[in-house]
Amino acid sequence: MQNRFYQAFDTERASGYDTSGDFRSPFQIDRDRVLHTPAFRRMQSKTQVFWSGEYDFYRTRLTHSLEVAQIGKSICHWLAHSSDLLHDDFHIDGDLVEAICLSHDLGHPPFGHAGERSLNHFMAGYGGFEGNAQTLRLLTERIFSQSRKGMDPSRAFLDGVLKYKSLWSELKTTTGKLPKNHFLYDAQEKHLSWAMGGNDFPAELTPGKERDGFKSIECQIMDWADDTAYSLNDLADSVKAGFLTVERIERWAERKGHAISDDAPLGALLQAIRGQRIEPFVGKRIGRYIQSAHLVGAVNLLSATSHRYAFEVVIDEEIRAECELFKQLAFEVVFLSPQLKQLEHKGSYMLRQLWQVMEKRYVLGEAIDGQDFALLPDADAAEIQQAETVEQKARLVCDFLAGMTDGYAARTFRRLFEPGFGSIGDLVG
Repeated sequence: MQNRFYQAFDTERASGYDTSGDFRSPFQIDRDRVLHTPAFRRMQSKTQVFWSGEYDFYRTRLTHSLEVAQIGKSICHWLAHSSDLLHDDFHIDGDLVEAICLSHDLGHPPFGHAGERSLNHFMAGYGGFEGNAQTLRLLTERIFSQSRKGMDPSRAFLDGVLKYKSLWSELKTTTGKLPKNHFLYDAQEKHLSWAMGGNDFPAELTPGKERDGFKSIECQIMDWADDTAYSLNDLADSVKAGFLTVERIERWAERKGHAISDDAPLGALLQAIRGQRIEPFVGKRIGRYIQSAHLVGAVNLLSATSHRYAFEVVIDEEIRAECELFKQLAFEVVFLSPQLKQLEHKGSYMLRQLWQVMEKRYVLGEAIDGQDFALLPDADAAEIQQAETVEQKARLVCDFLAGMTDGYAARTFRRLFEPGFGSIGDLVG
C-alpha cells in the first residue's frame, strides 16, 4: 500500500538519482547507507556522557543513537495508533525517522560537547564548528571517507537532521559575536536551500530560535526522542557510575526548591535508586514519554508543499516539565562535576595540541623546526594541499580531528607528543 504522506518532493535526491528500481523504499535506502559508513561505526568510541572505554555498560554516541532510533520509531507507531489525522495509507514513515535518529550525532567530535566547544573555538577565524552542521557536511560531502563523497540523501532525510537552519555568519551579524552553537556553516547554504525547496524564510523566522523552531515532523520526533533518551538513559548511567546518589539528589532538590514526595518525579527517582530499580524506572518512563506525544495540524511556509510540514508534535506539559527537570539534574550534578570537567579539560588539551600542530603545518603552511613533517595520512594531506583557500584547508583539518574517536585522538596525541609512546609499526590513519 502506497503511503500518501510523501510525494516526489520528499523522496527526491539532489543528484536526481532514481531509486524506484530498488526493492527498498527511498528511506530504507537512506537508513541502510548510514549504517554501513565509517562515521556511524566510529560513534561506538565517542563520548556520550562518560569517556568511551571506561566501562562496557556506559552509553556511547553509538548506543545512544540506537536508543534514540528505537524511541523515534516507537513514537511513529504510537502516533499512527492514537491520531485520527493518520491512516494506514497516510502515516509518518518509521524507516525515515529511524534513519534520521541514527544520524543525528554523526558529526559530533571526540570528547563529547567539550570537544565540540573546543573545535568551535579553534575554528573561530575559519567559520566555526558545530556538531549538527558537521552531520550535514558528512551526509552531503564526506561520509564515505575513501571516496570523499556524501551519501546523496533524500530531501526528507536531509531535512530531518536539520535541527538548526541559521548560518554562522547570520548569527554572527545578528548577535554581534561569534556563535557558540546551533548553526550551519556558510558553505552549507546551498544544501539548506535545496532542503527547503528553494523557498526563502519569511521575515518573522529570524536567524536563531525562531528559525530553528521551523522543523519537519520527522525532525520534531527525533528531537523529542533525543530528549527522552538524554533525560532518562543518561540519568541511569549517572546513577550506575555513582554520580547521582540519594544524598546528592536530596541536597540538589532542597537547594533548588523541588519536591521529593513519593508522587513527585524526583521522589519516584529516589525510590527507584533505593530499591535498585533504576532500569525499570527508566523503561516505564520512556513508554510514558512516547505516549505523551500528540499530533496537531499546522500551516506554514511549506505545509502546502509537503505533509512533513503540515503537522506538529505536541508534548504533554507535565511530561515536558519532568524531562526538563531530569536534564537540569543531570547537567548540574553530573556534567558540571569536577570529575567530568577535569576529563573534559584533558580532552580539550589534547585536541588543542593536535589542532595547533596541524594548523601550523597544513593550514598556514609553516615548517616545524625547519622541517615539513608528514603528520597526516597521504590522502588527507593531498586533499588539503589542493584546497584553494585557507578556510577550506582549516575545514579539512577540522574534519580530520572531528572524525577521530576518543581513543584515536588520545593515541595520536601520545604518538606526537609523548616520548615513550609510539612505534614505526603502529597503524596510522
